[in-house]
Amino acid sequence: MSYKQEKIQPTRDDRGWIVNPIGTNPWWTVLAATIPALLCTILIFMDQQITAVIVNRKEHKLQKGCGYHLDLLMVGVMLGVCSIMGLPWFVAATVLSISHVNSLRLESSSAAPGEQPKFLGIREQRVTGLMIFVLMGISVFITGILQFIPMPVLYGVFLYMGVSSLGGIQFFDRVKLFGMAPKHQPDFIYLRHVPLRKVHLFTVIQLTALIVLWVVKATPAAIIFPMMVLALVFVRQVMDLCFSKRELSWLDDLMPESKKKKLEDAKNKAKAEEESEKMLENGQQTVIEIPVVNTNYLTVPGTESMTRNSSSRNNNR
Repeated sequence: MSYKQEKIQPTRDDRGWIVNPIGTNPWWTVLAATIPALLCTILIFMDQQITAVIVNRKEHKLQKGCGYHLDLLMVGVMLGVCSIMGLPWFVAATVLSISHVNSLRLESSSAAPGEQPKFLGIREQRVTGLMIFVLMGISVFITGILQFIPMPVLYGVFLYMGVSSLGGIQFFDRVKLFGMAPKHQPDFIYLRHVPLRKVHLFTVIQLTALIVLWVVKATPAAIIFPMMVLALVFVRQVMDLCFSKRELSWLDDLMPESKKKKLEDAKNKAKAEEESEKMLENGQQTVIEIPVVNTNYLTVPGTESMTRNSSSRNNNR
């Protein structure tokens, strides 16, 4: 059955634009509603802060800084307005926010053959955000056109946005390790410092928590979903019994994976150069071992000794 909106009005004919908090309900229902209201507040606060942290990660190289408090203030004000008028709440849609940031990635146009373009940053502007909300407002007046869009198309768009946002998430990378041979595993920084069995254990705990949250959300007990999210804090504390602090620092660190790998590679390179300089200062002979046929190794003198031998030959001549 098609539905066409003739005019803008509340969905119920027995109320106006302002919702009476008491109305026909007893007065004590206002006090009883504080408990589910507290749970919803916790959920919305965590959703807003988690989304803000993901969007403003250092690897995105944002130049204009983050506005955690301003964003949370605007969400709180809109929640109050929407509650009084009986409108849907505004929340920080994590998947949509991540997709928005990824669509604004700025990469280098020139690269060597086989080399991936270099990430330069995010195109920070206000046009796309403004246009999103303008189109949301226009959608109220074009409901007669939007009703012809098939629901599977919308589900497909949301599915694509969710799947495309999985790239670069450490949890998704660790899940793929279950079906991957050790010789084909990527050079993840945590695999250098944490045993593979511990990595799998950490992934299983996270996957179990995700399944429990999904089941709770899909049942009538969804009202306690915010409390289940808070329970994850205690799950994280229990992990201290199964993992060392060093292992958790590599598996559950705020620093992005790519940055940690670059820092460690740079540290190893600097250490190798320092050791090489010390060997040259102490006059030690550099030995290069080259495998050859019918013998174990062929020892070749280093650069310094070769230069010394060459000088002695010239003097003898």
